[in-house]
Amino acid sequence: MSFALNRRTFLKSASGVLLGLAYLPGSARAGASNAGTVASSASWDDLARSLKGPLLHKDAPDYATIAAPWNLRFAATLPAGIARCVSPEDVRACLHWAQSNEVPLAIRSGGHSYAGFSTTSGLLLDVSLMNEVGDLDASGRVRLSGGARNANVYAALRPLGRAITHGRCKGVGVAGLVLGGGIGFSQRLQGLACDQLVETEIVIASGELLRCNEVDNADLFWACRGSGGGNFGVNTSLTFQTFPVAVVTVFRLVWRSGLDELLPAALALLPTTPDRLGCKLFVEAGKDEQLELVGQLVGTEGELTSLLAPLYRIATPNEQAVRALPYWDSQEFLSEEGPPEYSHERSRYVFRPVPPEGARTVLDFLRRWPTTHDGAQWKIFLAGGAVAAVPTDATAFVHRKALMLSTIDLSWTPEDDAAAVRANQVWLDEFHAAMQPFTSDESFQNFIDEAETNYLRAYYGANLQRLVEIKRKYDPDNLFRFTQSIPLSL
Repeated sequence: MSFALNRRTFLKSASGVLLGLAYLPGSARAGASNAGTVASSASWDDLARSLKGPLLHKDAPDYATIAAPWNLRFAATLPAGIARCVSPEDVRACLHWAQSNEVPLAIRSGGHSYAGFSTTSGLLLDVSLMNEVGDLDASGRVRLSGGARNANVYAALRPLGRAITHGRCKGVGVAGLVLGGGIGFSQRLQGLACDQLVETEIVIASGELLRCNEVDNADLFWACRGSGGGNFGVNTSLTFQTFPVAVVTVFRLVWRSGLDELLPAALALLPTTPDRLGCKLFVEAGKDEQLELVGQLVGTEGELTSLLAPLYRIATPNEQAVRALPYWDSQEFLSEEGPPEYSHERSRYVFRPVPPEGARTVLDFLRRWPTTHDGAQWKIFLAGGAVAAVPTDATAFVHRKALMLSTIDLSWTPEDDAAAVRANQVWLDEFHAAMQPFTSDESFQNFIDEAETNYLRAYYGANLQRLVEIKRKYDPDNLFRFTQSIPLSL
């Protein structure tokens, strides 16, 4: 019962992967730190013997599949070895070996780092086999292993009538999602995923396995709720307080005309709606423009129609599907799956209503998109509600008071030549800059962007100094580092 909400598909081939990588200026500098030494074969053999899980090299049959990141811009960076960890002990062995052999390290769960920071030319520490979901306890808490993905959460919590705030793509790792905050359609009513995190276990650079909660290692627990993945250690378990779910109304509405009036009306209306509404609005670029609204309401179909009546009065949707469904059936309806792609996404948080001139700027840029063989779109994710009810310094996630998250998403295929991709990159950067008067200097750390020059302030704002202090305490030698990691000093 799912809609055709998949990301744009395109042709891919082994040669196309390598061809497409050269098409984005600056992509070569992204990714985890690759400065280090080349370990000997004997050293790799030592690591393999110390692990319960498999250690893969480039001649392994499944190496190419496991090595490939979701963003194909960074697929040319190939790990010398992939440790498929199955326990905290495996993680500890990898950290010790990487430090002893001065081999660069990257951590991967789902592999969806937008900027390719979960890949490396050294040792890739892959926790995706650690994907167990424990039983629900009497208080409604559930423990996930560090490699669990949204799909594992769907399967485990569906029969229990419980949920956490989660994403729509089943392949995304829950650890990466929650460490960067964890947005989803339930966030306005139930809070971010990181607000539902009550405990995590993390292997730090020293090899210690630390239990972190509001009492034990509370500073590190604070950092794990919004700092983003790969900064402080390897999270091997995550315990959440779940919430009960029942029937929700889900919807997909598409307008192909009247956008000049519809878009400013939607941007004015959506932040005023009840917290029971969670949604995403996006406008496709190009000559076949359309505005699409997708989301869920904890309420009835009639309530949804009433809430969106100002938009219906402007124009009747060309496509509309509205259904009241049990919660987990509704998530299948909303599920968004897509193959790996070449893409670049830039984000900004919005703290005040977007005025009509902001909507005009959006439509102007989308209408003069230079085109690729894939697509481009401008999106907003509705925020506020329970997210804003938490103080900005209560967790590392600082963007609490935003009304919405604005993003520009560009993707292409191997059929697009280098000149076309460069033209699109210029368009993306100009669009991003033109939206500055209507947005802010804050960006979403889970939509990590290697083109964000002032990334520390953009991701962490007033919480940055405390994060640096925690970094010095738990990772004093900066083992966990990548192009945009939290530094030891400012």
